[in-house]
Amino acid sequence: MMDGMLPELTGESFRTHVRDWLAANVPPGMLADQPGYTTPTLDQCRAWEAAMHRAGLAGITWPKAYGGHGRTLREHLIANQEIGALALPESVSSIGKELAGPIILAIGTEEQKRRYLPAILEMREMWCQGFSEPEAGSDLAGLRTRAVRDGGGWRITGQKVWTSGAAKAARCLLLARTGPLEDRHKGLALFAVPMDAPGIRVRPIRQINDKAGGFAEVFLDDVPVGQEDALGAPDEGWAAAIRVLGIERATNRMYRAWRFENELRHLIAACRQDAALMPLLRDGAYRRRLSDTLIDIEIVKGNVEPVVEALVAGEPIGARGSLMKLHWSEAHQRFASLAMEMLSQASPEAPPAVIAAQKRFKDIYLQARAETIYAGTTEIQLGIIADRVLNLPRGK
Repeated sequence: MMDGMLPELTGESFRTHVRDWLAANVPPGMLADQPGYTTPTLDQCRAWEAAMHRAGLAGITWPKAYGGHGRTLREHLIANQEIGALALPESVSSIGKELAGPIILAIGTEEQKRRYLPAILEMREMWCQGFSEPEAGSDLAGLRTRAVRDGGGWRITGQKVWTSGAAKAARCLLLARTGPLEDRHKGLALFAVPMDAPGIRVRPIRQINDKAGGFAEVFLDDVPVGQEDALGAPDEGWAAAIRVLGIERATNRMYRAWRFENELRHLIAACRQDAALMPLLRDGAYRRRLSDTLIDIEIVKGNVEPVVEALVAGEPIGARGSLMKLHWSEAHQRFASLAMEMLSQASPEAPPAVIAAQKRFKDIYLQARAETIYAGTTEIQLGIIADRVLNLPRGK
């Protein structure tokens, strides 16, 4: 696999170089829309993502001093467009790269930046996110996990749930309460908790797609955490968490629109491979729904590019992240249902390409059930939009 930094190109020259590098270096069998696809192992994904970083396709905007490449968000968007156009596996380290990393850059100490950030990009350390709790899912201000002072450090006790990747993570970006529950937004702190610390127990949750290890419950029983692993001030956690969620909703997996487009192309190509599915592409009702999907994709794209320009200009993301997250999650669920409905009508002797598409879209459909829940439910997004975008009065 070819390594080496991408040269200092910009604009379309950078795009061409990224496209050529991907064409030359994607491992055989890793593209889900191609014959011969096999689900990659965790080790294969880590090796691939480490290679992308060495080639300049991860940590694009992070400073070079911390293992990044010092480019702009415009180059980050270009790389994501080209990565999204291919049916590559989802990142196994998106929480570290797209949530923990930006927060550490924003509020971490110099020592924390040098200790954590290169390890994230080089795939030496993977992170999970300890926000949601049994009694505080989208309402993070209601969380009960407590952090109390213990000499020069902290002791953390509580429970987290729906913690993606906890079983494979080295660190957890964890939000805990340092003040009374009644304070709600006050007295919340962020920590980079080592997952091998004494007192931590991880219990995987089997998912709807019958896979264990994606989600987990995390139990913390008097877990010792050094002050060197506290991120920001003890009362800075809520503001930092909101910043995390704004990043997650607006810029996390910026390639989503282009991956969505790849999925639509794959569905249409599969239908053209089977005599029983071909008529669906000529059916007026299905053509309208496929056209609606294309419009949805263009809306998602149209949401991404202005956010990039706003961030380049130093403007806050604000509530626009909720607009993006709401539309993408709802639209992608609709498309996943459409794909399953169409592919279920394949002939009994469908060709291998159709069978492979059925497998891919089954996984997409099951995963999509969570997309209107994680990073804030649809109901939470609607509330944010009503309050902060439309400025609607609150009901009595």
